[in-house]
Amino acid sequence: MQQSRRSNPYPYTWEIPLAAVLGVVLLLFLGVHLGRAVANFWAGAGMTVPPSQNLVTSWPAVLNGDAGAGLVPRPESVAGSGALRLWITVVEALFIAGLLWLGRTAWVQWGPGAIRGVATREEVEKVVGRRRLQKQAHVIRPDLYTKKPVIRTPSRLLKGHKR
Repeated sequence: MQQSRRSNPYPYTWEIPLAAVLGVVLLLFLGVHLGRAVANFWAGAGMTVPPSQNLVTSWPAVLNGDAGAGLVPRPESVAGSGALRLWITVVEALFIAGLLWLGRTAWVQWGPGAIRGVATREEVEKVVGRRRLQKQAHVIRPDLYTKKPVIRTPSRLLKGHKR
C-alpha cells in the first residue's frame, strides 16, 4: 500500500491513546446509568437519572441490582434486578459495537494501510463527469480497459508526434 509522502514530524506520544481509553471508560461508566434509566422506564418509573453528585456513589449499587440507588426522590416502582442487568447488558453491548465500528472506520481512514491523496469516486465523477469517465476509461485505468498491452514511451521519442 501507499505510504505517506511526507514524514510526520509529530512523534507518537501517550496523550492520544490515554484520551481514547478514558473516553471509552467514561462511555461504559455512563452506559450503566443509561441501562438503568431504560430499565426503569420500561418498569413504569419514567426516565430516571441520578443527580450528578450520586453518579459515582450509586454505580456499585446499580451493578448489584438496585435500580433505585442514588435517585432523588426514589421512585416507588423500579425495575427488578434481572431486568436491570438485562438492559445494562444491552446498552453496553450497543456501546461496544458502536466503539468497534468507530475504531474500524478510523483504522481504515487513518491507519497504516490507508491510501492518501486519492480522490473518491464521487469526487472524480463530480469534477470529470460520468460521460468523460466512460469515454476516457482506457486512459484513466489502462490496466482494466485496454485490450493491447500499454507501452509507455516518452512523447518526444515518438515519430510523427505533434504537440
